[in-house]
Amino acid sequence: MQKENVAITTEFITMDKLLKFSGVAETGGQAFLMVEDGVVKLNGKTITEKRKKVYPGDVVNVDNQIELTVTVEA
Repeated sequence: MQKENVAITTEFITMDKLLKFSGVAETGGQAFLMVEDGVVKLNGKTITEKRKKVYPGDVVNVDNQIELTVTVEA
């Protein structure tokens, strides 16, 4: 499994923006489809909310292939 840290400078980032910002999805539309298809998990739970807020410390798993850990940019 590919693991990456994604540093943000804000309090949170929405799931669609995180997937696009990290390069997992090429477009926001593709990010929406990934969530609709049920391949995105937040802290181990499948999510269905496309604009779910993701906070530093949260772990996002995409199709059991990519794991993104959100961190705060120093």
